[in-house]
Amino acid sequence: MAKLIFGMNLSLDGYIEYMELPAPSPALFRHWIDHVRDLAGSVYGRRMYETMRYWDEDRPEWSAEQHEFAAAWRRQPKWVVSRSLKSVGPNATLVSDDIEALIRGLKAQLAGEISVSGPELAQNLTDLGLIDEYRLYFHPAVLGRGTPFFAGPRPPLHFVASDLIDKDTIRLTYVPA
Repeated sequence: MAKLIFGMNLSLDGYIEYMELPAPSPALFRHWIDHVRDLAGSVYGRRMYETMRYWDEDRPEWSAEQHEFAAAWRRQPKWVVSRSLKSVGPNATLVSDDIEALIRGLKAQLAGEISVSGPELAQNLTDLGLIDEYRLYFHPAVLGRGTPFFAGPRPPLHFVASDLIDKDTIRLTYVPA
């Protein structure tokens, strides 16, 4: 049975504005490459999926690590939850109805970890009791505004681990209490 994981980079004050956070260090980027490579799949909200589509096409200015990340991202199966999109890219399935049944089915059929990307989608899945683990990657930045990691009321959580990912980024891991 697969575990559903919601994890993202965020500021110390809880915002996920990736364009305003510091660029990932080589160690953090390596962490994300390894994470994406090991996933059983990913479930995306529309906005996060549209952001990640950047990795669909190789760019000549990319480093070897960026090419490696893109290859890992392209290989994994993706499910995109949206009522407004009419189509999605390669290795992706558009989902517009009954997300609960889809997630329960994926968790039953797959082994390993399934990533959830997007705070609004994560909040909906939290409300349904489907997220098994929350991973918060804190960066040394205070933004004061933006999109919060938790899109709604914070669920009751139990702390299970902390991991120093690089000299400036710590991951805190929680499970539902």
